[in-house]
Amino acid sequence: MDSRHMQIGEVAARTELSLRTIRHYEETGLVTPSARSQGGFRLYTEADVARLMVIRRMKPLGFTLDQMRDLLDATDRLDAGTAADAAEHAALLERVRTYERAATEQVEKLRVQLARAEDFAATLAARLERTAGAGTADHPPAGP
Repeated sequence: MDSRHMQIGEVAARTELSLRTIRHYEETGLVTPSARSQGGFRLYTEADVARLMVIRRMKPLGFTLDQMRDLLDATDRLDAGTAADAAEHAALLERVRTYERAATEQVEKLRVQLARAEDFAATLAARLERTAGAGTADHPPAGP
């Protein structure tokens, strides 16, 4: 990844997160700007953007801030290769696998909810079509 720094506004545009949300994630320790400008502005790298994208993807799946922090800790340690031994490495991998399974389960639940919502919308559309086509005594069908 390149080491080019971006100000928070560019990061917000790229991640589709508000400035306030990014600052909140900083306050809670989920992301830390890689640097500060001489004027004190937060500066972020591509790695910071990637981290924010992980957080953004976890949020709609119902993960808590603590769970986000735990997953990011595990992936950071795996990426840095800081596991003390093979057992710790295996434990980190299992933590990530646990989140992967939970995410997959949530995605399936969301698919079911989406299918139900689409069915409901189609039912309403069909009802409107029937009602508009049939007209009523007080309101005959419109048109020529």
